[in-house]
Amino acid sequence: MTTTDPDLSLPADFDDPETTTPCASVADIDGIPMSALLSEAPNPRAVIVALHGGATNSGYYDCPGHPELSLLRFASALGYTVLALDRPGYGTSAPFAVEIAPHQRRVDLTYAAIDHHLGSRPRGAGVFVWAHSAGSELAVRMAADERGTDLLGIELAGTGREHQPVAAEILGTPHQPAPPEAVRALLWQPSHLYPTELIGGAPIASSTPRYESGVLATWARIDFPALAARIRVPVHFTAAEFEKVWRIDSAALQDIAAMFTAAPSVTVNEQAGSGHNLSLGHGAPDYYAKVLSFVEDCTHSTTGKDD
Repeated sequence: MTTTDPDLSLPADFDDPETTTPCASVADIDGIPMSALLSEAPNPRAVIVALHGGATNSGYYDCPGHPELSLLRFASALGYTVLALDRPGYGTSAPFAVEIAPHQRRVDLTYAAIDHHLGSRPRGAGVFVWAHSAGSELAVRMAADERGTDLLGIELAGTGREHQPVAAEILGTPHQPAPPEAVRALLWQPSHLYPTELIGGAPIASSTPRYESGVLATWARIDFPALAARIRVPVHFTAAEFEKVWRIDSAALQDIAAMFTAAPSVTVNEQAGSGHNLSLGHGAPDYYAKVLSFVEDCTHSTTGKDD
């Protein structure tokens, strides 16, 4: 796929909280309240639906205290509407986590939440799903669903097919909780990549729904490869240079790309100067620019415009 860069000339006030603060929103989906953060662009190029990882919330995409690192603000300033959802079992839907745990229930709920939150708002070329870490499981299921062919494409980051040896030893099993300090080192090192006050993730921390440990237990070995083979939209996969949880060597990345046998294209981005939490690090703007370039290319493919 040829990359076409969007106009990356950000307005001078894009990171000014007074002018660019995303709006909190809650949609009622058959009695299940689904919360989100929404940042609108007039006449958007497309809509980006952002899915956060585990033990956090939609605030992951609006870096607390650092608007210059916010995907919601960065992408909307460049002409994309961004909807950062609290995934099923997080945010306002947390009390219903047991009820909405089944895979298909979560996919259906997420698609319904997107429609309810966006309503009659313009969607430009369509919807692109952008996911991090445990959020990648939901994104892949959405793209593999029959409705997934209507997506512009997907971005996956902070996931993989095999843990690095040290991570496998630390993370253990669902029945053997991992030592918090060891997990912190996996997710937040090297520390110089992040604003000091964000290390550990306290500003965006959330309780994790119980179903998630079971979901992740079969993700890398079984579900990821099986679902990836059913995806028929462009795939962008980002591996952070200092990823310490998942294997990101060349052989591992080739194995991941090879799973998407039905996708029209697979682009692998090795993101320099970033760690696992790509959207909370100092390198976030460069990461966003690269993925948005891919999104823009997807919009051209959809509309039939020339690159």
